[in-house]
Amino acid sequence: MKFNKAKCKVLHMGQGNFKHKYRLGREWLDSSPEEKDLGVLVDKKLNMSRQRVLATQKANCILGCIKRSVASRLSEVILPFYSTLVRPSPGVLHPTLGTPTQEGHRPVGESPEEATKMIRGLEHLSYEDRLREVGLLSLEKKRFWETL
Repeated sequence: MKFNKAKCKVLHMGQGNFKHKYRLGREWLDSSPEEKDLGVLVDKKLNMSRQRVLATQKANCILGCIKRSVASRLSEVILPFYSTLVRPSPGVLHPTLGTPTQEGHRPVGESPEEATKMIRGLEHLSYEDRLREVGLLSLEKKRFWETL
């Protein structure tokens, strides 16, 4: 397999960076404002807020598909879909993504809240009671267990 020079990018990091041009062989490398490495999107300030937003959008999109395509609202039906399709999504509920961003975006951990709202009979309960009823962990508890 040949090395693909066209896919190589330069991510200029740090304050006061002179943003020099680099080349690989005879080809000049393009500069990029953000790059994805090992599945995580990082910008020049090592900020992962864009990754958090994309993960939340993906989780909410999957939950919307479940809501539109599944007729039953029983927990025995909704929870397996949530556990299979939403939870394994990269970045969703990942401890390195931290708390909600300062820009006011919704936290990644609200996916369980949205999923439990779809279950018939639990709409009137609080978020903590819904989680307890279906046997899921809250975002804080999940992060605590993942750090152990």
